[in-house]
Amino acid sequence: MKFALVLVPMYMCLVWLFFQQTVGVDPTVGFTSLPLDQSNFKIQRPYNVPVDKRYSFVDGVHKMWVYKTDKPHSPHSHTNPRTEIRIQGYDFSSGVWQFEGHGYVPKVTSGASIMQIFGGSPHATTLMLWTYDGTLAYYRNPVLVRNIYSRWFRLNVIYDVDANKVQVYIDGDLKLETTGRGGISHFFKFGVYAQDDDSHYMESRWKNIKVLNKNYNV
Repeated sequence: MKFALVLVPMYMCLVWLFFQQTVGVDPTVGFTSLPLDQSNFKIQRPYNVPVDKRYSFVDGVHKMWVYKTDKPHSPHSHTNPRTEIRIQGYDFSSGVWQFEGHGYVPKVTSGASIMQIFGGSPHATTLMLWTYDGTLAYYRNPVLVRNIYSRWFRLNVIYDVDANKVQVYIDGDLKLETTGRGGISHFFKFGVYAQDDDSHYMESRWKNIKVLNKNYNV
């Protein structure tokens, strides 16, 4: 009987550990989800094509695609082709902010940034997540996930500006913790933005987009 009483707590502890490892953590605990609608989504796409030739929104899914031969998003820009959503209305320079979204990257996509925190100094960004040949990385390295292709994944990116700390969670697992990269104003972007060695066609899909904050007064 005493042996059984010892085994039961041990078994429950193992079950709890397995559950934690399986489902990961919820990075949104302690955060407030802020109001967000289509007016907060500014679509940046090659300047010489209509929006519907590079973006669609069907059944709650934002689909964005671009070709390596496309023009930049502005006639005055010298940057690479992109189709991205820039979240407007929630630019920030202090506090603790979080982006959450469920993403999907088809196998045809390589050499593209799919999400970024814009704003840095002397760099233009604080964070970019690049996909190359099925991997997802913080810029080019380190690799955070070995196989991101053709599956929905949950992405949470947290930037504590005052503590100068950036965290990236994928499917509830902490994959990266690093320092910020300066700058005085920041905002979130997601979609596809061509980088070096990009594929001819690049695409990503997104749903359940949220912007969250700690102690923010709407």
